[in-house]
Amino acid sequence: MDTGSTGFMLLATSLVMLMTPALAFFYGGLASKRNILAIMMQSFVSLGWTTVLWIAFGYSLCFSGGEGGIIGNLDKAFLMGIGIDSMFSNGKIPELVFVAYQMMFAIITPALITGAFVNRVTFKSYMIFLTVWQILVYYPFVHMVWGGGLMAQLGVLDFAGGIVVHATAGFAALASVFYVKDRVDKNSTPNSIPLVAIGSGLLWFGWYGFNAGSEVAVDFITSLAFINTDIAASFATVTWLVIEWSLKKKPKLVGLLTGSIAGLATITPCAGFVPVWSAPLIGIAAGAVCYAAVEFKNKMKWDDALDVWGVHGIGGVLGTILLGVFASKAFNAAGADGLFFGNPGFFFTQVIAVAVASIYAFVFTYVMLIIINFITPVKVSEQDEILGLDVSLHGEVAYDEGAL
Repeated sequence: MDTGSTGFMLLATSLVMLMTPALAFFYGGLASKRNILAIMMQSFVSLGWTTVLWIAFGYSLCFSGGEGGIIGNLDKAFLMGIGIDSMFSNGKIPELVFVAYQMMFAIITPALITGAFVNRVTFKSYMIFLTVWQILVYYPFVHMVWGGGLMAQLGVLDFAGGIVVHATAGFAALASVFYVKDRVDKNSTPNSIPLVAIGSGLLWFGWYGFNAGSEVAVDFITSLAFINTDIAASFATVTWLVIEWSLKKKPKLVGLLTGSIAGLATITPCAGFVPVWSAPLIGIAAGAVCYAAVEFKNKMKWDDALDVWGVHGIGGVLGTILLGVFASKAFNAAGADGLFFGNPGFFFTQVIAVAVASIYAFVFTYVMLIIINFITPVKVSEQDEILGLDVSLHGEVAYDEGAL
């Protein structure tokens, strides 16, 4: 066992775990005052329930058997056969550490979707959604890309989740918006921008574990992924700020924070495969393209309340495509050469893969919501929405305004 790599991966796992509460703070601050707890609960409940699913069969379906296929098998259900001394395939860390690390990815991915349909979905239907979406969307793409499945065999690369996490979640979010339709009050403003800032700061902090940890070891690629993550996020933050300041005539904190998340989402698939000099270009592209996507969404009047599609969906797609452009085997021999380095085949492989993932996630999510609605209502009543989900669904309020 490599104790240095094991210690780092335990830290990276903790950082990625922190991202789910951070997401709850980020979304909780952006939500209206009557829906803070409801949106935060949708993130926090995933910490518990997704862990149950992951230990029972999720890890096995993702990383056991099924070579070259769409899904794995149940050989490692309930962690059967994984002893305290079982090693991950790279021979550097215990497999139990890898189980925990990947579990944190499974926890946050469906939680990302919730920002799109804030204050419109019943908790019972969300729990069904959380369960089924993981089993039939997240697990297959984890297996196909990271578990030795079909996409891996075809040469698709995704360092930390551009396809597996952000593209699938972003386009699932868009499908859910089309299904549940508009809020009664689309003009509700963030209840706490400082809470948004806390959440985005913690997300940025946790993202180092998300991206650098995806090397699953401590080596030169780990440091490459770490620095690329920070550079791209920083350039995206400044790009979004400059664009919004130029167009809206005032620098906005929420815009700046949103730009940072766009940069982080976009660099995610690229982080350990591209040269350092490409990270600023990826960050600038992220800030500009994701800003344009959000403006397009507003023009089309899609009620993606917290811009999940424009930031995570488009960021994941853009990052996957730019990986096809800037990937270099000179920086990571386990990767590929991209379009810029004379390999158009890899570029088109990435484009096709992310298109397939996005379309599948969109269509499946829409159909799944239709089916769930036969079991239990998906959308809350107009009366409950006006009252606010904190009170109508959970019987709690975020702030006791009567207290001294």
